[in-house]
Amino acid sequence: MRARRALLYVPGDDRHKIEKSLTLGVDCICMDMEDGVALNRKAEARATIARALQELDFGRSERLARINPVGSGLEKDDIEAVLPHHPDGIVIPKIESPEQIQWASGKIEAAELANGWPVNSIRLIVDMETARGILNLKEIASHSRLDALIFGAEDFAASVGATRTAEAWEVFYARSAVVTAASAYGLHAIDMVTIDFRDIERVRREAEYGALLGYTGKQIIHPNQVAPVQEAFTPDDEAIAHARRLVEAFDEHQAKGSGAFALDGKMIDMPLVKAAQNVLARAHTAGKV
Repeated sequence: MRARRALLYVPGDDRHKIEKSLTLGVDCICMDMEDGVALNRKAEARATIARALQELDFGRSERLARINPVGSGLEKDDIEAVLPHHPDGIVIPKIESPEQIQWASGKIEAAELANGWPVNSIRLIVDMETARGILNLKEIASHSRLDALIFGAEDFAASVGATRTAEAWEVFYARSAVVTAASAYGLHAIDMVTIDFRDIERVRREAEYGALLGYTGKQIIHPNQVAPVQEAFTPDDEAIAHARRLVEAFDEHQAKGSGAFALDGKMIDMPLVKAAQNVLARAHTAGKV
């Protein structure tokens, strides 16, 4: 899997901000046609994103386009404007049923076949941000074209009538459900936005806690959030060294026919081995090993 530590949203109607995003070294650039664009600017966003996909060099950054929700009446024009220019992925907000994913998947597959592109070369990423969507997570997460689930805390809280707090306990159930479903189906899990982008320490704390929960990345809305988020989802050298030593010791004991074993005064069994393997996998996607 490619690294998706930081997913940056950029208003799709603002060419300058799209160009600025190319200089940030961010993992994913999501050019938005939904919440970040006024209703009377939707057509401009479609055209601007299409030109950006044609004309700009995104380097190693993943090129994503977020359409308006399926059922909004805008989604068909949105997806048809960008598909001919082969984005790396389409992001769909407010997903509530597998039928909505299937509609988008059908559109994408038709474009792939018409242009001679490999099937599944354009991936789907979906925003889980409503009560109904959370209840239907199992059916949604099992779709074969999906690459990632995104948790939208602000919209989810609004959908259930909760009041958002810094502690985020009001969204903890849904936040945990999303990362669990993503893990069950081998998907990336991208955590909630920190809307107070000036509070870098809060960004860092929320990113670190998201990583502890099992998320593989976090949504961001400002350049100031790139560094703390990428750091939070990248194991440091000490963690990598410890994980490598643990895995090597496990392999040695397995070769000798031993099961659980002691390392640094701790009993090591399969859950700890898997945790170490996960650390090394995250380090690999971040280019550190």
